[in-house]
Amino acid sequence: MLYAHEVILNELAQGLRSTAEGIEWFEGLSEDDQREAVHALVLFCDQARAREADVPESIARSGIRPTHTPAVMLMKGRFGMAQLPAYELTKSFRLLVALFGIADSRRRALYCVDGCGHEWHNMSAQPQAPA
Repeated sequence: MLYAHEVILNELAQGLRSTAEGIEWFEGLSEDDQREAVHALVLFCDQARAREADVPESIARSGIRPTHTPAVMLMKGRFGMAQLPAYELTKSFRLLVALFGIADSRRRALYCVDGCGHEWHNMSAQPQAPA
């Protein structure tokens, strides 16, 4: 069973929720919960086997500039974004959702193309929970 925030993060990565909806949800969280969401995204990116080669595309998809701190950190292979100042968390969130989406799409195409039992890969058939 997935926690509510895990459902939302996976739906964002799979394009089942809009980026605007995700940002609205994220910005409505307390700072501690935002940090937890960013930390969860880092773990999800790792589990989905995000690659260094995915970083430039994730920056482009996220809509943040390559010179923003989270993008610079990611280009250097540093994922400690949950420790950044609060004003950097939304940028970190956008960037990590994009990276997770790229890595998870590849993972589903390579390993789950014929179907799988991963609850998070079978969300389109489930009713969408409100944000």
